[in-house]
Amino acid sequence: MIQKWRKLGRIFCPSGETEWMKTHAAVPIAEHVEGDIFRIYFSSRDLDNRSFTGCLLLDIKKPNKIISLSSNPVLKPGWIGEFDDSGAMATWLCSYKGKKYLYYIGWNLGVTVPFRNSIGLAIDDNKGKFCRFARGPVLDRTPREPHFTASCCVIPGDDKWRMWYLSCTEWLIIDGKVEHRYHIKYAESKDGLSWDRRGHVAIDFASSTELAISRPSVIWDDGKWKMWYSYRGDSYRIGYAESQDGISWTRIDSHCGIDVSTSGWDSEMIEYPFVFDHGGKKYMLYNGNGYGRTGFGLAVLENSEAL
Repeated sequence: MIQKWRKLGRIFCPSGETEWMKTHAAVPIAEHVEGDIFRIYFSSRDLDNRSFTGCLLLDIKKPNKIISLSSNPVLKPGWIGEFDDSGAMATWLCSYKGKKYLYYIGWNLGVTVPFRNSIGLAIDDNKGKFCRFARGPVLDRTPREPHFTASCCVIPGDDKWRMWYLSCTEWLIIDGKVEHRYHIKYAESKDGLSWDRRGHVAIDFASSTELAISRPSVIWDDGKWKMWYSYRGDSYRIGYAESQDGISWTRIDSHCGIDVSTSGWDSEMIEYPFVFDHGGKKYMLYNGNGYGRTGFGLAVLENSEAL
C-alpha cells in the first residue's frame, strides 16, 4: 500500500529568545495528555551548540496555535566528563505500568571525530519531572559496536521490551572531512534497563552511497510491524519498512508517501519522523531543513493506495 501524507504545516521553530532554546526543535515526540491535547518534546540548542530537551502543549486539531511552551528544559546536559555533558536530546518516550521512560541521546564532543553518542534514560518521578536513571548510559560502545549508538524507539511488553536503535558502523574520511556511517539495529530487554544486543541489523544500507539511517518510529498496525525512519546520502528523506516479527524488515521507501516541499522550511531535507495514532487517524511529526534548525511540522495520513 502506498501512503499519502498531507502536510499540515510547520508547528514550531525557536525564536532565539530563550538561552537554552536559541535554535533547533529536532527529533519531536508526541505524548497524549487528554482529549486532543498533546505534549510535544523536542531538542533545542544553546549558543554553545549544546542540546537540551524542551516541550510544548498542542491541540492536534488546531496545530497552528501553541497552547504553552516550557520555560525550563525537561533535560539538560550532564556534568562535565559524563556521557551527556555536551547535550541531552530526547529520542523516545514510552510508558509501562504507570511509569514513563524517556530515552535520550547523550552527546560528548570529540577530538579525532566530531562527537560520540550513547543512549541514556530518564524516568518520571510521578511529580511531572524526569530524573536520570543513572549518570551513565544504558546503551554505549561495545566490542561488537565500537563507535556509538544514538536515536532509538522502545516498545515495552510483558514478555519483552523491544528496541530499534541507531548504530554507527564506521567513520570515513570523504574529501578531507570526517563522516560517520550508521544504520538501525535491534535489541531486547526484560526491564528496559539492561539490553541484549546481538548485532542484528533491522534496516541496512540500500547502497554504498547511503551514509545514515536514523530515528526509527515503530508501531504495530494491521497485523504487522511498521517503521518510519530517516535515510540519507546527500540529504535526508523519510523511509518506510514492514516486518512480521519486528526483527527482519523489508524496506519499501517508495511507499512512504511524504517528501520535501517545492519551497520553504522543508524543501531541502525531511527527517526524524514520529508516527502516532489519534482519533482514528495517523499523524507524523517531522523535521525539515538543517536537521531541525527550521523547526518541526505535522502531517496526517490521508489514505493508502494499493499497487
